[in-house]
Order: sequence, then C-alpha cells, then structure tokens
Amino acid sequence: MILTVTLNPSLDRAVEIDHLARGDVLRAASARLDPGGKGVNVSRALLANRVASRAVLPCGGDEGAQLVRLLAAEGVDLFAVPIAGRTRSNITLAEPDGTVTKINEPGPGLTPAEFEAVTDQVLAAARQADWVVVCGSIPPGLPVEAFGLLCERLVDAGARLVVDTSGPPLQVAATAGAALLKPNREELAEAVGRRMESLADVVAAAEQLRSWGAAAVLASLGADGAVLVDATGVVSGDCPVARPRSSVGAGDALLAGFLAAGAAGPAALAEGLAWGAAAVRLPGSRMPGPADLNRADVQVRDRTVEFRSTARDAPAQPRPAEEKRLVPQKPLANG
Repeated sequence: MILTVTLNPSLDRAVEIDHLARGDVLRAASARLDPGGKGVNVSRALLANRVASRAVLPCGGDEGAQLVRLLAAEGVDLFAVPIAGRTRSNITLAEPDGTVTKINEPGPGLTPAEFEAVTDQVLAAARQADWVVVCGSIPPGLPVEAFGLLCERLVDAGARLVVDTSGPPLQVAATAGAALLKPNREELAEAVGRRMESLADVVAAAEQLRSWGAAAVLASLGADGAVLVDATGVVSGDCPVARPRSSVGAGDALLAGFLAAGAAGPAALAEGLAWGAAAVRLPGSRMPGPADLNRADVQVRDRTVEFRSTARDAPAQPRPAEEKRLVPQKPLANG
C-alpha cells in the first residue's frame, strides 16, 4: 500500500477556453471539478490503475466536505483530519494548444493541534505502507522546521519517504534522508540556486540534493521528460504528446507510475513517463487509467541529451544574505 499525505489539498476546477484574453468575457468550451493536491492526485492515479493507496489530508469548511465527497465517489481510501479553516479552491484555464493558466489559493493554516493530529494519523498509517508520499505545498504559516520534523519522524520509523514539494521544505526533506525527491525543473533550480539550462545541469543539481541526504531524485521536466538520478547512475527519458490538453497533475501521475512500477531503474522511469504523458492528454486533473496509457511512445536512455523543448526556467533568484545556507548543518532538533 502506498500512503499519500497532502497537507494543503484543494478543489480543482478546470475550464477549457479557446483563448485567454484579459478583460474579455470568455465562453467555456467545457468545465470539470476534480479533487486536487499533489498527494491526492497520486492516490487517484494509483487507484485508477488498481494499485492500493490511502490518502491522509486535512479538510475544512464546505469545500473540504465537497472534496471528501468527490474522493469517496472515486473510491479513494482516505482519512480526512477536520480543521477549522476552509479548504482552498484552485482554477485552471486550459487553451487548445496546451497552454495552462493556474490560479491557486494559498489554503488555510493549521493550528499546532491540527498539524499534530495529521502527524499522528500519518505515523499510524505509515506502519502498513510500502511508501509514504508527502506532496505539495505546506500550509501557510507552518514552520519549515515542523515539516522537517515530520520527515525525520517518518524516516526514523523506517518509512520509505518520498517528497514532492519546493523551496526550504524540499531542502529539509533531503537532509532528513528521504528515499526519493520528485522536484520539477523550477523547483530543482530554486533548491540549488541556479538555472537548469541542460540535462547536465539537472543531473548536477540532483547529485547535490543526494549529497545532502536524499537517496534518489526523480526530476520531472515537462516536455523534456524526466531524469532519474540514484546510486546506480543516471537514466533519462521522455514521451512526446502530440495534442496536450492539460499539464495539471502530470507530474503526480509520473510519480504514481514510477512508484507502481517499483521506483527503481529504467523500467520504473518508463512506466512513470507513460502515466505522465497520459495525464497530459486528458482534461483538467483527471488521472489516467490502463486504457489511457501508450507505452510505445516512451523513450528511455542511460545517458542524458539536450533539452528538446524551447521552454526554459526563469533565472534563479538570489536569496537574501541570511538565507545563503541552503541546507542545515545538523539535523533539526526533536522538539
């Protein structure tokens, strides 16, 4: 069983439009409402492919109740921790050429008692899990030290920890000894403080995260595919999509497929790429099932090649002087 943890879940409304024009009245070609949040999407993708998963997430307000109903309708095994705040709602505008515009609310904060309740549930469920996957942004106001302590407690308990997040939480997950980190290109650039202009840059950044304590790094690169860097070496690959509909949740599907296939080596990367590409061909944040997968288009290599797409990262922003040290020099205190 794969346990997913989404600390800042959402309701995701996806609207397909012909063209985004600021200030105009736009007519929607279609619209759908899906459960949202990276960990939620991983569980949904696993469930769609008959892989056992359980989701833990905080939920509050009418939006939280609706999120629970949507997940229950999909058959997701979940434990929803009640909170006082209102679960956030996100909006995605998708154009026919694959351009996606997202509007994400920040989400509710968690009180110390609410975060402790989530932590207790995660630690209890982790005892029966093959993997514990902590995904997405952390709630506003949650100290990064608290997130780091959650990661440390899971690792100390013997869990195989996977983390897909960004910024300082990604850094502390590395130092906590996560078994796998799954950043995208922008998150990887932010973590190491430099641009990712080639796959060689991606590999070097992944090795830097490994030097901080992470066992493996799976970097998702959008149209350029993905790169896996672990103790055995480097594997890269891609799966071109001729007609993209929505990239929302594609990285989550990639991670789900990678875990479902054993989370190691070229075969697992190939499966993850097939799941991720399938998600791009679907509307909104719908997760692919077996009938959506096209493994024939996947290409996997044991070497890196140059980026194929024209998309590039924005220049990495320099950190303030007091934030120059990206990684703590010693483990966080247990308190």
